[in-house]
Amino acid sequence: MRELRGIGASPGGAAGPVYRLAPPPALPPLAETVDPAAEKTAVREAVLAVAADLTRRADTAVDATAAEVLRAQVMMAQDETLIDAADTAIDGGADAPHAITDVLAGHRAAFEAAGGYLAERVSDLDDLRDRLVAACLGQPMPGVPDPGHPYLLIARDLAPADTAGLQPGLVLGLVTAEGGPTSHTAILARTLGIPAVVRCAGILDVTDGALVSLDGASGVVVAGVSADTVRTVNANRLAEIERRARSHGPGRTRDGHPVALLANIGSARDLTGEVEGVGLFRTELLYLDRSDAPSHDEQVAAYRDVFAALPGRKVVVRTLDAGADKPLPFLRLADEPNPALGVRGLRVARQAPTVLTTQLAAIAAAAAATDADVWVMAPMVATAAEAAAFAESCREYGLPTAGVMIEVPAAALRAGQVLRHVDFLSVGTNDLSQYTFAADRMCGDLADLLDPWQPALIALLAACATAGVAAGKPVGVCGESAADPSFALVLAGLGITSLSMAPRSIPAVRESLAAHTLNECRQIAEAALAAPSPEAARAAVAVLRVSYGWATAAPDEGIRICG
Repeated sequence: MRELRGIGASPGGAAGPVYRLAPPPALPPLAETVDPAAEKTAVREAVLAVAADLTRRADTAVDATAAEVLRAQVMMAQDETLIDAADTAIDGGADAPHAITDVLAGHRAAFEAAGGYLAERVSDLDDLRDRLVAACLGQPMPGVPDPGHPYLLIARDLAPADTAGLQPGLVLGLVTAEGGPTSHTAILARTLGIPAVVRCAGILDVTDGALVSLDGASGVVVAGVSADTVRTVNANRLAEIERRARSHGPGRTRDGHPVALLANIGSARDLTGEVEGVGLFRTELLYLDRSDAPSHDEQVAAYRDVFAALPGRKVVVRTLDAGADKPLPFLRLADEPNPALGVRGLRVARQAPTVLTTQLAAIAAAAAATDADVWVMAPMVATAAEAAAFAESCREYGLPTAGVMIEVPAAALRAGQVLRHVDFLSVGTNDLSQYTFAADRMCGDLADLLDPWQPALIALLAACATAGVAAGKPVGVCGESAADPSFALVLAGLGITSLSMAPRSIPAVRESLAAHTLNECRQIAEAALAAPSPEAARAAVAVLRVSYGWATAAPDEGIRICG
């Protein structure tokens, strides 16, 4: 057996034969003679074929975020500037595959230089290039294998078009050589309930068909396990899935302390199964790929669909989280040297105030037409003054419960002052990690710094929770860390009042909380805070959980069977 280590990205244990993602098409030598008219036609036919395929995948995607990214790829493919640039390259002597490759290489360099959201889209451009080249060459689209039986998928990384159609019953687990814990692949794996490990060096050296086990919590991958191990790991996983399917009710510790378990959604279609409410309603889907802002009535209809599905339950709406690092054409914001640190989130209102006021008016109108308990929060808030101004705007539009997201360390450090002006806080641990450690979320080389078990991040979470207790106001967590069953105990012990995550993650967190008392959670939080490293924090919590009688819980929370 050979043990490999990566970063646990989606909790769960899985084992089976591995198969790798189909490789991209090899670019052939440049044709000696080129018929420009024929090559230009080939480019257009490739664009039509790829756009049709991506649109089909978007329409059938199980995840709204994946569908959103696929539709963005369609927009990229159909962009006239891309086609015109390819025509120019062909006029210069290139054939269709080389023209497409050269043009998208230029776009790729520009995206990387821009940083932030655009840098995150580099893999989307690479995938688009490979699909267009394959179409030009008459080759099959690169993508997910189908060996006819369940398996573990391994790849350098996965593009949205690959992940959009993943079937949890067929793909038992994912292991990638690149990526990070907040990458699209990791987020979608958690959404689908597929165990995943990212940034696993050496995984591409494992041959197709080899038996491998993975632990999506610890990041341990073992190649060369026995068939008995495969059967044991998967039997344990199925038993756990069946047990969690029977899990219902509100989140609470073993002694009855409530910790609300809420869902992260992008639209009404993401509401699957039983949920206590919504802790993060991302409203960006309504704004993407548009040359003008959605109208008041259009927004009211979209928000009302979600509110009507949750009568009497809490729905926390995040106002538009976009800007220079998540560009929307209709905003017409100026280019910035460092977009991730520029005009984004609530800061957009400084330059385009009507975008926020129209959205608040639409949210208020939709809320008035339903029985949902609608809360509103702003992203990218840095100061108490910004929080106060946002809360005042919410109340002007008849929205009584206003809060802010804590993603900027300055806001976390002044959480008490922020809470003087708003009704609640919601910590977005993905961005808070990014800004605390000066580590881009999409930079795989820095993925270890984005580990939610980093003691410095836990200290900021503790500061927010303590401020909430002192003010008598709720503080939730809506970042991906909330979906980790063990980390949920740390959060509960710190005083966090609600956890929001992909709906599929809720049962595991519910069962984890139910296995421990509030006092045990507090001791677990103290141990994590005192640890010198993420690894030490995880280990300390695991030891405490066993001492509290947690002996057989979850082969997906760090228990590894090596055959």
